[in-house]
Amino acid sequence: MKGTLSQAFGHNFLGGSPLWYKQVIIAFLILNPLSLALLGPFVTGWLLIVEFIFTLAMALKCYPLQPGGLIAIEAVMLNLTSSEGVYHEVTSNIEVILLLMFMVAGIYFMKDMLLFIFNKLLVKVRSKIAISLFFSLAAALLSAFLDALTVTAVLISVSIGFYSVYHKVASGQPSEKYDHTNDDTILPVNANDLEQFRSFLRSLLMHGAIGTALGGVATLVGEPQNLLIAKVAGWDFIEFFLRIAPVSIPVLIMGLLTVIVLEKMSWFGYGATLPENVRNILQNFEEEESKKSTPKHKAQIVIQGIVAVLLIFALAFHVAEVGLVGLMVIVLLTAFNGITEEHRIGHAFEEALPFTALLVVFFTIVSVIHSQHLFQPIIDTVLHMPTHSQPLMFFIANGLLSAISDNVFVATVYITEVKAALQSGMISLEHFNTLAVAINTGTNLPSVATPNGQAAFLFLLTSAIAPLLRLSYGKMVWMALPYTVILSVTGGLCVTYLL
Repeated sequence: MKGTLSQAFGHNFLGGSPLWYKQVIIAFLILNPLSLALLGPFVTGWLLIVEFIFTLAMALKCYPLQPGGLIAIEAVMLNLTSSEGVYHEVTSNIEVILLLMFMVAGIYFMKDMLLFIFNKLLVKVRSKIAISLFFSLAAALLSAFLDALTVTAVLISVSIGFYSVYHKVASGQPSEKYDHTNDDTILPVNANDLEQFRSFLRSLLMHGAIGTALGGVATLVGEPQNLLIAKVAGWDFIEFFLRIAPVSIPVLIMGLLTVIVLEKMSWFGYGATLPENVRNILQNFEEEESKKSTPKHKAQIVIQGIVAVLLIFALAFHVAEVGLVGLMVIVLLTAFNGITEEHRIGHAFEEALPFTALLVVFFTIVSVIHSQHLFQPIIDTVLHMPTHSQPLMFFIANGLLSAISDNVFVATVYITEVKAALQSGMISLEHFNTLAVAINTGTNLPSVATPNGQAAFLFLLTSAIAPLLRLSYGKMVWMALPYTVILSVTGGLCVTYLL
């Protein structure tokens, strides 16, 4: 049966998403104008936040860009924010957008070198705890000087490489046009190993993603909000590190201890080891690649290694905005490795551009928060608390708000208010510095609780690897939960007693 035109419209709406999901999104779009008329813009603004988080939570049912975008468009139409407000949020975060457009694409052209290095690590090191610690600590150290999204892009690229190598062999489909997103061809004898391998990669990715937060909090360049807070406070790189260290160093130690405990006890979805069959396949792949390696291929690996070193130095010394450094990486790698066809270059942008569009939709929701002053009651409550309890309450408030909103936005609001209090004589310079540390650590640490709390987490959730590894919003929240508790408690205690 061909069906009617109305049935075709219904089928086309959000494509292959479940019917119940389509009905929920339609209900949201009907509910919002009614809520605005009956309950006002403040309540409706919070309703929009909940709806957007729902679309993120259901990312494996439907990519959040479409349903989240419909909600964002309606928000502008209902005058909960304006197109000018959205544009302001986008321009304020142009560094992140450039990073996603160019840096992630640049990492794509390094995948051969990355796969070569990490494959040796997985094959040689048999201890899951050792590999997990390496992923977490390496991500932390890199994120202290590079951007967390760049580090996450590396982890995603490596994971997709490993997964596709095994998936091809497990399906018995050696064709070059093989589709590693389809499990229909998996041989029954390999089904259990594939599920264990998925669990193994999921845990490594989550350790690495948490690691970006552990390192990102520690330095002036670790996260965008760090730089913002440092500018307002007048701190240079060294002063920022020293002021944050009483919190960041104990948190790093506790984070690494958490890695060991989770892997040892196999709690919260951790503990899966690399199946021996998978290890053998990866080892065979490494040996075959070594045999097939031609002078041309070796030259490409060498170029990727040289550019990787240039990338690290360029980011560490901040010779330019991260996105522009990414563009430099694309030019160097494609020019010296002979990639000159437009369609070959275009593949590099497939991973990041959908997420870039989703991030702009997210900025629309942030603009609603800004326009409707949704966080103002919480801000006012914390600012009027007794002085001795303010550092801990600032840490908690920034953590809670950052878990559902944009870290940079939350940090901007709080540091601006605290700076005004300093200038008016309400608080001392010493107390201002303490609160600035609380704001910085608050926006960085408890926000690991949800994918929308950290840009790196959101990038991971909406990346190509998430559906392959069955890494859903709920799964990420569950696997991040022990880290959220440990980092929040440790950070809160340090803010209270060590500052």
